[in-house]
Amino acid sequence: MAKYYIVTLDSKEREMLHNMINSGTERARKLTHARILLKADEGWSDEDICKALDVGIATVQRVRKRFVLEGLEAALNRRRPRREYSRKFDGEQEARLIAVTCSQPPEGSARWSLRLLAERVIQLKIVDTVSHETIRQVLKDNELKPWLKEEWCIPPKANAHFVYHMEDVLDVYKRPVDPSRPLVCFDESPEQLVSETRQPLPAVPGQPERYDYEYRREGVANTFMFFAPLLNWRHVKITECRTKADWAECMRELVDVHFPDAECIVVVEDQLNTHDPACLYEFFSPAEAKRILDRLEFHWTPKHGSWLNMAEIELSVLNWQCLDRYIPDQVTLARETTAWATGRNSNGATVNWQFTTGDARIKLKRLYPSIDA
Repeated sequence: MAKYYIVTLDSKEREMLHNMINSGTERARKLTHARILLKADEGWSDEDICKALDVGIATVQRVRKRFVLEGLEAALNRRRPRREYSRKFDGEQEARLIAVTCSQPPEGSARWSLRLLAERVIQLKIVDTVSHETIRQVLKDNELKPWLKEEWCIPPKANAHFVYHMEDVLDVYKRPVDPSRPLVCFDESPEQLVSETRQPLPAVPGQPERYDYEYRREGVANTFMFFAPLLNWRHVKITECRTKADWAECMRELVDVHFPDAECIVVVEDQLNTHDPACLYEFFSPAEAKRILDRLEFHWTPKHGSWLNMAEIELSVLNWQCLDRYIPDQVTLARETTAWATGRNSNGATVNWQFTTGDARIKLKRLYPSIDA
């Protein structure tokens, strides 16, 4: 039996879709998907939606599924399937094509286009006939792509700002255990909530566990991760969203609830716009904000260097061990993540961090500015 996915929009999503349709500035396909979601939210059947919008039943079902499993943006935007082509080039011909691609383009052209390449390989009698689509597929499947330029979220060479924050965090990780100054890594991650419409039937002799085919999207929650690697302790806090107010409340709880006896708490986090100590003055009185800040020592990972935050590693473990399934609501999410954190804490699980400043100066030497004597 095919799975049936129920569309339930909240007020903000309905308003956004209506504004999108009224603006008329989006692609026709995207507007059609928006209308499908609105009618599905109103309880229309797939057959009625097909008749009203003149679309196929598969399109309606695909939009429903993407909305429930991947969210609103995925449901509105089309993913093109990969097309398969039979191989027209043998190894020698493909090598000659790569050589042509890496050569200088014809005069008057800034770069090789697929059609120019198709014309050139025919002129060179590499093949008798070929289409530009075949050229595209051959180049796509080839491991050697010296002509390719890719944009990466990595720091440029000689980035003093990156180096400063990296070495600062690595020095913090070298500090010995000090109960009066605990180290806490902090990070956050969104979590999609999806529910089942009917209770699964448990396994019985001669029959496996059975699930219903309907699923419903229940919105998004935010997961805050507190992780003290030297104390083998972590705590997960679930909120509706990620705002400055949520971050400020997390910092207050860190001081007053989790480590009330600590002289100072060393916090490692990334450089999100909400991770700003000034936020405390926006949501607490000046005296309260100052009291909290006096108990905190902040260290920020460099931009594009969030891998230096051990809380990100712990979030990956959480996603793999606990969240790799459908969770219907924040209450269940909070209960499951609390049970996971309790189990990890009782087992003494932690991160064995090995990367040091000395390693960074060797392996990431390109990031350090060159100083001429």
